[in-house]
Amino acid sequence: MLQNLNLSHNRFNGSIPSSFTAMVSLQSVDFSHNDLEGLVPNIKAFQNSTLNAFEDNKGLCGKFKGLRPCNTSLTSSGEKKNGSHKVMIIVFISLAATVSVLVLVIVCILFFYRNKKVEKVETEAQMRNPRDVFSIWNYDGKIAYEDVIDATEDFDSNHCIGQGGYGTVYRAKLSTGQVVAVKKLHINTDDDENMVEEKSFSNEIKVLVEIRHRNIVKLYGFCSHPRCMFLVYEYMEKGSLAGILRDDEQAAKLDWVKRVKTIKGVANALSYMHHDCPQPIIHRDISSNNVLLDEEFNACVSDFGTARLIKPDSSNWTTLAGTMGYTAPELAYTLAVTEKCDVYSFGVVVLEIIMGRHPGDIISSLSLQTAPNMMLDQILDQRLPSLNGQQIAQDIDVVVRVAISCVNSNPTSRPTMMEVCRSLTVCT
Repeated sequence: MLQNLNLSHNRFNGSIPSSFTAMVSLQSVDFSHNDLEGLVPNIKAFQNSTLNAFEDNKGLCGKFKGLRPCNTSLTSSGEKKNGSHKVMIIVFISLAATVSVLVLVIVCILFFYRNKKVEKVETEAQMRNPRDVFSIWNYDGKIAYEDVIDATEDFDSNHCIGQGGYGTVYRAKLSTGQVVAVKKLHINTDDDENMVEEKSFSNEIKVLVEIRHRNIVKLYGFCSHPRCMFLVYEYMEKGSLAGILRDDEQAAKLDWVKRVKTIKGVANALSYMHHDCPQPIIHRDISSNNVLLDEEFNACVSDFGTARLIKPDSSNWTTLAGTMGYTAPELAYTLAVTEKCDVYSFGVVVLEIIMGRHPGDIISSLSLQTAPNMMLDQILDQRLPSLNGQQIAQDIDVVVRVAISCVNSNPTSRPTMMEVCRSLTVCT
């Protein structure tokens, strides 16, 4: 059920529709940095929101503290004076607002009906037309359901570029020339398994619409339909970090400077999720498979199917998530997930970047006391180009120490991701 709705920075215009009064589950909204005007609906979700939620708009008014009061009599008088020209402007604005709000309505319907268990008759009608449940944002608006189907030739294996925990990823070149990545959800006949995968699908949408960061993969849109569910992302040309490290030629191109850049990118993404989001987010599945690189080797964290928003009154879940070899050791005896679980996984990924392979059992023997005595040829990827210079030597020492502190078996002794980012600032 949709509770928090963030539609800021979308250039919406027109007025906020009165249909929001029917959304009883909505708790708070954010319409800031748009071109909206007119009356703000006097309902609970809007009353709970701060004045910042309506700032930088064309002319919102209402009964809330900080907003100017509406003057309907002056408005109608002004409309009469402007005559037919004013009427045409209003009609144009209304049409533009209707188109802009269409995305909002579709998203609200999807979440509401999926949680409320739509009646069987409605579900069958929906199954006949997948286009009705296709939604898109943060894009040029030209993409459509048919574009994705045509670009992947109905999800032909020739376009497959990888498989994730609950879906297959395809490369799709749209009619506009834009290349995107499409993750198609596996549809299982087992109802229990299908429910888990649909939950991951909905969860990924919920998390990614909340966050915007240069080191987090961008979600362009999705199709939620019983027979065809997929997510549309920005395409990362270099693929996953794991794939690059497995390929000797690609690994050699990933020199020390690029590896530090990758480490910093992942650290920045996690620091943003943990410390800069309105509601902190734990990824729960940080691994080299879920770190993607673009043509310039800029890193983006992906696969948010198991991510969780941290609530002040609860940090416990009943299911274990993550990839074997990257999950924090404390999850063997507790399901209380904290940010420090992501910190541990990040430390494993950093060691993997340094070594060119998963560190395996070496992790248990590492400590900050042994770090100064470690031989670089024991831990450094031998495929790295020649490493010379005092600055690189200092960088290696800093990165190794950061990695070791992150994989500390005691979660309280691990640094925060904000502290990690601060430590890495000295690296080139």
